[in-house]
Amino acid sequence: MVQADSVRVVLNSLTETELMLAREADPDQLAQLDEDGLLDLHTRIRRARDKHLKVYRRRGATKVEEAGGRGKAYQRNSRRRAKAEVFEDALARVSEAVAAAARAATEALRAERLAEAQQPGNPEPPGTPEGRTIRRRSSQTTDRQPDHQGLPKRYASTRASGTRRQARKDNR
Repeated sequence: MVQADSVRVVLNSLTETELMLAREADPDQLAQLDEDGLLDLHTRIRRARDKHLKVYRRRGATKVEEAGGRGKAYQRNSRRRAKAEVFEDALARVSEAVAAAARAATEALRAERLAEAQQPGNPEPPGTPEGRTIRRRSSQTTDRQPDHQGLPKRYASTRASGTRRQARKDNR
């Protein structure tokens, strides 16, 4: 009874748009939505939850200094915490409904693909036809080292700069 009263008090403290959003997460309402509608609702409820959670944390941080400690500030911020919990519960219900809708869509797609693969127009499963072998393409260049006039000079220059660098370190 105490739990139901506290939920009722919190729902009465919500604004009209927040209350409508919380009521959209009722199981009866969720059953009427398709997967796209559920995803849209999930996004809206997540934004509302994030908003109330952010407000709760910010106000709680300011109340700590005023009250003189976190324990005292905890009680003073209970309405904001309750609002965040309402939207957290709603988000959990919508998330479960989204997951169930996604599983149902996956099963329907799987069944559709299996039925399509078993039609009489498809006598063989997809794959390599018998008698044909797959040839792998080979690289067009067998020698990966570039062969031009500037390479020996570049390698010599790199070695010389390394030698000069080491000589400078040795002379310190």
